[in-house]
Amino acid sequence: MAMEFGCQGSTWVLDYDVEADIMHQIMDDIKNGGLTGLDMQVSLLGKYKNAPEKFKEELDKRGLKLAALTIPHAFEGGKPSAQERELEDYYFEYLKHFPGAIMNVPSRVGKNRDNLLQRQKEIIKGANELGKRAIEEHGIITSLHPISYVTSYWRFKEDYDVLFDGLDPRYMGYTPDAGHIEFGGMEAAEIIKEALPLVKHVHFKDASKNNEWMKMGEGDIDFEKCIKVLKDGGYNGWVMLEEETGAEQENTSEVIVELGDYVRKNIYPIVKGE
Repeated sequence: MAMEFGCQGSTWVLDYDVEADIMHQIMDDIKNGGLTGLDMQVSLLGKYKNAPEKFKEELDKRGLKLAALTIPHAFEGGKPSAQERELEDYYFEYLKHFPGAIMNVPSRVGKNRDNLLQRQKEIIKGANELGKRAIEEHGIITSLHPISYVTSYWRFKEDYDVLFDGLDPRYMGYTPDAGHIEFGGMEAAEIIKEALPLVKHVHFKDASKNNEWMKMGEGDIDFEKCIKVLKDGGYNGWVMLEEETGAEQENTSEVIVELGDYVRKNIYPIVKGE
């Protein structure tokens, strides 16, 4: 596939664990924004949680595709919890209704950064084993998504060095999130370029160097440079747009249109070589 663009569900509901039955609004917002894909935390599947065939019908009607399902993991002790394993098993089968869709795996944030290297090694071990099971038993690609909040295990460059050194490229990919990279004092384009062989999925949201979320194009992240790195590196996956400024909670539909406009004006010309 060529590089394609969509939205991640956090723009509608930020908390991965909050359930909401708003999938029709999400699909309509993305279509109206001129984007083509969805990356959804499974808590937002609503009435389609047990009906993948109907979900696909609704996506097809709108000319949309499921790019990924997002399932956060803690990997305590280096393995999935019973609940995490149950979700994996269920959604591996669910994803088989959507050829090409991946499982995006955010690394849950802890209460603190105590025992940091131990926790990092546990997460990497659990992620690699999940990826191996996913691809060998189900033909599903998985990708780990670091979240760089204050108590995250993946905040700074030295944390990312541990991550990139430990992830097994045969089994587990990496989902760079430009905003979280910026929050860690790094440059998104540089991190993406360094990790390019691992990149299986991409999240874009804007942020300032002062660690404030910004509207797309108003922060300090050079998204055009990021796209050039991805294009030059032969990346042909999904780029998912997000916004977490707070404004998206007041008028999500308008925010998605603005994200689509930004992509059309600033990103598509680079992808298409115009």
